[in-house]
Amino acid sequence: MALKQISSNKCFGGLQKVFEHDSVELNCKMKFAIYLPPKAETGKCPALYWLSGLTCTEQNFISKSGFHQAASEHGLIVIAPDTSPRGCNIKGEDESWDFGTGAGFYVNATEDPWKANYRMYSYVTEELPKLINAHFPVDPQRMSIFGHSMGGHGALICALKNPGRYKSVSAFAPICNPVLCPWGKKAFSGYLGADQSTWKAYDATHLVKSYPDSQLDILIDQGKDDQFLSDGQLLPDNFIAACTEKKIPVVFRLQEGYDHSYYFIATFITDHIKHHAKYLNA
Repeated sequence: MALKQISSNKCFGGLQKVFEHDSVELNCKMKFAIYLPPKAETGKCPALYWLSGLTCTEQNFISKSGFHQAASEHGLIVIAPDTSPRGCNIKGEDESWDFGTGAGFYVNATEDPWKANYRMYSYVTEELPKLINAHFPVDPQRMSIFGHSMGGHGALICALKNPGRYKSVSAFAPICNPVLCPWGKKAFSGYLGADQSTWKAYDATHLVKSYPDSQLDILIDQGKDDQFLSDGQLLPDNFIAACTEKKIPVVFRLQEGYDHSYYFIATFITDHIKHHAKYLNA
């Protein structure tokens, strides 16, 4: 599949690039960002996938998080896809910021008119990794995933739905129990339909209850002053309780004074890169 390079910038000895391609799963052109550390010039590197939150594109993480230095030092290729299909001309796709464009929620839609394009789960777990493995010097056996908010939800469900595929997972302020929160109810009813039993397949708190083993160390950072935490959108306590019951190790850090923004992410991003490097470079 042809890749079109959109940009390339040297950063901490490596290259931050953005590419465009025609997605089969999403039936549209998609962009993704990829950071190639200096080590990628001489050999294969592990792949770390970042999933962004509501309203974001592939640009937010690469321009705001400050991840490059740690990724360069640990020799990790970091891939950041967009958050939804773009330009599909679906009625209603641009009407709200928390549904449709920029809000794919990392599910495979089953409802019209979304199901032909809104297949972000298959895109990030199948199509994109195959594309990356074919065109870049990654070791396909060493792959991890992390994300923020809607993307933290995405990272958790991708890891929990695919035991053994990802070496590690982490999240910043993830939507942990979407079947019970306003964002999740709106997105899931639109993409997945009225039958709420189907929603659980994309809910980390429900998925962890049936996770087959405990070989998954989870790191979550959550700002204590996050407005969406107090608004009941994130519900981390429900997820932690489910992990505790299943004896799945989760490190949950409630960070005093921090909010939901990229200032919060930038503060703790190096800890997350180190968390993944520990497993990816083992």
